[in-house]
Amino acid sequence: MSNNEDDLIPEEVEGYHVGEKKTIDEYNKLDAEDESLAKWKASLGLSSTGSLLPVDPGDKRKVVVTELSIEFPEDSNLKPLTFNLDSTTNPTKEIKFDIKEKSVYQLVIKFKIQHEIITGLKYLHSVKRGGLRVDKVEEPLGSYAPNTTENPIYIKKFSEVEAPSGMIARGNYSAISKFIDDDKNVHLTLPWSFAIVK
Repeated sequence: MSNNEDDLIPEEVEGYHVGEKKTIDEYNKLDAEDESLAKWKASLGLSSTGSLLPVDPGDKRKVVVTELSIEFPEDSNLKPLTFNLDSTTNPTKEIKFDIKEKSVYQLVIKFKIQHEIITGLKYLHSVKRGGLRVDKVEEPLGSYAPNTTENPIYIKKFSEVEAPSGMIARGNYSAISKFIDDDKNVHLTLPWSFAIVK
């Protein structure tokens, strides 16, 4: 296993055990009289009345990350940097961008869930410069039911971050992102790179 892979192993929570996998129908029938369970199922978007978003039968992916954006919430003059990751509509071949030093930016991810409920989805990334890790992020995304026609996409906005500044901070960085769930299923590994510029 490479050092990059070591950086992308989620932290373990002592005493936490992953529950048994169930199908959507099993969850819908589970303890219909249990009010707290009903609220949890509603928070996932489970509903006996909703129509599941149509899925290509040949597409076995369970988590489909469709778009990654870098937004600049404090500067309306800067357009978001948007990268299409949906393989069906001409995906971005390489994710590479510049960020101006001291600019405030925010990572935004759009994704779909299909086929089954995903529990404990996490986003991890490791950023390196000159082979040395300079940043690591582990962000819990939550648990999700498959998308419906009423709710066709999930959007996750991360906290705002200020880009470092100064001669030492400026330069090229490489990164790898990973989407992983409670069952240690890796749904996407995504290499990308960026430069901090003056």
